[in-house]
Amino acid sequence: MHRLNILARPMDAARTAEARPIDATAAAAIVRRLAKQGEAPWLHSEIAGRMAERLALIRRRPVRVIDWWSTLGASAAVLARTYPDAERIAVEPSAVLHARGPKAARWWRRIGRAPTAAALDESGEVPGQADLVWANMMLPAVANPPALFERWHGLLGVEGFLMFSALGPGTLRELRAVYADLGWGPAAADFVDMHDYGDMLLQAGFADPVMDQETIVLRWDSADALLAELRALGGNAHPARAGALRTPRWRDRLRTALEALRGPDGRLGLSFEVAYGHAFKGAPRARADAPTTVPLDEMRALLRRRTSTSPER
Repeated sequence: MHRLNILARPMDAARTAEARPIDATAAAAIVRRLAKQGEAPWLHSEIAGRMAERLALIRRRPVRVIDWWSTLGASAAVLARTYPDAERIAVEPSAVLHARGPKAARWWRRIGRAPTAAALDESGEVPGQADLVWANMMLPAVANPPALFERWHGLLGVEGFLMFSALGPGTLRELRAVYADLGWGPAAADFVDMHDYGDMLLQAGFADPVMDQETIVLRWDSADALLAELRALGGNAHPARAGALRTPRWRDRLRTALEALRGPDGRLGLSFEVAYGHAFKGAPRARADAPTTVPLDEMRALLRRRTSTSPER
């Protein structure tokens, strides 16, 4: 596992925003398809648990938690277990998931107990001043991560913190090689490097961003099982992907090519690089070039105090 403390450095925000080309329409269609599944992808549940282990490093106990894309992030259970007394707000990307989300139990508020989670639509108004914004495995579907980081920063109160996970550029490297050998173009949209995520956090105004990364290798007995799980995880939203419908002959060629991925144990393997990040929202700082205005009465009082306390010469 690699751990990286991000230090401030010059960043071209436009370059970073365009570093990962993605077809936003295709990505939205993939999210709608995943929303119709009975449960979140298995890998998302696994990463939610691993990310929750990192919460032990944070001393602050959040009172309000915003769980961004809660259902697909498979995080409701781990957040409820870690912060049982916190108000949890689930923000969902689609009407289907919004409708399936939990509704606030108002009678709990009347008797003074902690409220349950409330589901909100991502496109609507999200209440601010949260202590934690949590986002598990949803950034790969986002076309403009810098803009989303800025929005999360605005939802947090001072000393609130962000914690997120995402797939890194090492993800599906074996499948990309297969597609390249067959001349089929990109197998998936490009994923953002954790260094670039760190730069985006700083640009959005976050303080002390820390990133770390690990690689998980998943294995399957057959090509059909591998392809079925990949579809359950998402899809190809690269703008340069093949636009035509795939034929059974094409699928047979892919099955044959995937046999090259069998390891010593006889199973097919694919790598998933997972990046974890967290950062804090610090107290606002005055810009160096911003003028400071002091009322005349205060200035006179300040000068009198300095005169009365200055030592005699």
